[in-house]
Amino acid sequence: MSTATHDRVLHPDAAMGAVTLRVADLEAMSGYYTHAFAMEPLDEKARGREVHRVLGRGSTPLVRLVHTPDLPQAAAREAGLYHTAFLFDEAEALAATVYRAAQHPLSRFSGSADHLVSEAFYFTDPEGNGVELYTDRDRAKWVHVAGEIQMDVLALDPNEYLRRHLTQEALDAGPSRAGAVGHVHLQVGDIPTARAFYVDALGFEATQSAYPGALFAAAGGYHHHIAMNTWNSRGAGPRAAALGLGDVSITVPRREELDALGARLRDHGIAYDGDGRSVRAVDPWGTQVTVALPDPSLDEVLQR
Repeated sequence: MSTATHDRVLHPDAAMGAVTLRVADLEAMSGYYTHAFAMEPLDEKARGREVHRVLGRGSTPLVRLVHTPDLPQAAAREAGLYHTAFLFDEAEALAATVYRAAQHPLSRFSGSADHLVSEAFYFTDPEGNGVELYTDRDRAKWVHVAGEIQMDVLALDPNEYLRRHLTQEALDAGPSRAGAVGHVHLQVGDIPTARAFYVDALGFEATQSAYPGALFAAAGGYHHHIAMNTWNSRGAGPRAAALGLGDVSITVPRREELDALGARLRDHGIAYDGDGRSVRAVDPWGTQVTVALPDPSLDEVLQR
């Protein structure tokens, strides 16, 4: 029996949680995310030979680093992470973080853009993981055409942005200023297969499909929580264990949402594990996706 219509999509209050990265040098990467992006260590745990460390702002986990030095570096054309996007509530907090990241000697600045729905700045961390820092424009200013949210890649001068928005107060505030994982952008082997998993089964709704080789999807009318592209990875198959992306985390507000997700996954023949507070499945390219109830304990984040 197919899932009821109202259970075919994620709850509109679904949001992204902490992203897991497998890293070769835990101390270097932890130091980089702490100083470049004004995060702070929240907790850590050893699991066998692995050390798991959660970093965040305030009490909000943003990234889990898993020390797995024996794994190889992921190839650029493999499926996996394109970038993790950290969202800021205000331009001043974004500007302060961009300034910190730009000053860090291990940062590689890779561009900036006005996307119509947001203003964004891009960096690459010391182990090659993409990072986006961004703030949203007011939703009332987003343009919808034929049911899709219009986005673009327009010039955004980073120096002018800093001149307008950088303040000493925001710099001094550091990790006390709020931050969140706004979206995760993935490299996939092909878009139809990605749509079948992330839209049809997981329950995101497609928000923009006009870009060649890409699909954007979200819950609750957001511009995107998940993006998928084949720009570097067209035709990629399941990836072997490697450094880089380990887990994509999503939160939903109620246990009933996890039950509905389990039904969707069964309808699509996708295996999953559940423990009452979370559901875990693996996408067609080997990336684990965890959908969990909100406000997980740090121990729950460390166990993913």
